Amino acid sequence: MRERFFMPHLTIDYSSQLADSFDRGALIKELHPLVLEETGSTGVCKTFFRPAEAHVGDATGEESVFVHVEIGLMPGRPDALKAHLSESVLALVARHLPADRADRAFVSVEVRDLAESYRLTPTARSPLDT
Repeated sequence: MRERFFMPHLTIDYSSQLADSFDRGALIKELHPLVLEETGSTGVCKTFFRPAEAHVGDATGEESVFVHVEIGLMPGRPDALKAHLSESVLALVARHLPADRADRAFVSVEVRDLAESYRLTPTARSPLDT
């Protein structure tokens, strides 16, 4: 039986100062296929964008901005795969930041396992091939 992994969940928190200049649609068009390909997942990625009021650091003057991507996957991926995915997503997000903010942006990625209590309804899962 070939093991399959289903339905990644992504949450992207970002500085509200980016709301008018961060092209979330363009990011998703590249992010979803990247996550599915690198993780071997099937199904549909589900992404939540959350603009957030934030303060980064103690310096005054030009505001820094942040983007934090959390990717929740069904358990079973090796840590090396998760680390590689994090690096790939970091690079992708950086390409989608507005040029005038990119050099002052803090970008982070966390790839984690979904908890055993995770449930989804309705489910798009189909029986595994045997």
